[in-house]
Amino acid sequence: MPPDDTLTRDSFERQLRELPAFRALLRAAEARFYADLPLRRPVLDLGCGDGHFATIAFPGGLEAGLDPWWGPLQEARTRSHYTLLTHALGAAMPFATASFGTVVSNSVLEHIPEVDPVLAEVARVLQPGGSFYFCVPGPNFRRFLSVGRGLDALQLHGLAEAYRRLFDRISRHHTYDDAPGWQRRLTAAGLELERWWTYFSPGATAALEWGHPLGLPCVLVKALTGRWLLVPARWNLALTAALLRHFDREPLPVEGAYLFFVARKPEADDR
Repeated sequence: MPPDDTLTRDSFERQLRELPAFRALLRAAEARFYADLPLRRPVLDLGCGDGHFATIAFPGGLEAGLDPWWGPLQEARTRSHYTLLTHALGAAMPFATASFGTVVSNSVLEHIPEVDPVLAEVARVLQPGGSFYFCVPGPNFRRFLSVGRGLDALQLHGLAEAYRRLFDRISRHHTYDDAPGWQRRLTAAGLELERWWTYFSPGATAALEWGHPLGLPCVLVKALTGRWLLVPARWNLALTAALLRHFDREPLPVEGAYLFFVARKPEADDR
């Protein structure tokens, strides 16, 4: 985690000017984690999307980005933040074995129905001793959804589960493994889990949840203008920032909706 509030504040405020509020809150938290992790070059951004997150979390640029979605990849090209951008699936990376010192994958693996082949490819393209950093929603994500909790409190458990399934579809979530589950997957792929932590409290998760319907106008603005916010001025975002700042500055919770992992490919003499 960063030693002071500088990155916390700058990351949140910058992302709030460029993204829907719920995404800005989540991405600001994740960007801070990478700031305190070593990046052995070259680096692959697995599931780079439009490249916006990398410009915040990795201001020095990255050597490679890979994504299966053509549209976001073309937007990433306009940012000139990657030396190489590749249109491919994570389960079939067109890179030589041991090509990268670090692989990062930010909120990507939960969207992949068959994730184990992707982890096997990560292990293949990583150099011995290289690091794999990734984050995903965990089992608490569904449990923390406020509407689901409210329906459960009313004993409407069927409706609560239907709501959670709807949110899964909206979020395109396929995997909600806990830490031991991810450790088993990593081990099977030939990777070692070094450490992990949780983030995003129930309150922060509720803010993200309600940000989805409240952020629908941003989708229209994006379609019409190519950017998420029509007026990204400080005065226009002051109330949103004030409402969310508490969650941006909260300490890591004992139980969080999301999980961040630091894994490593063993050196040959470690095996």
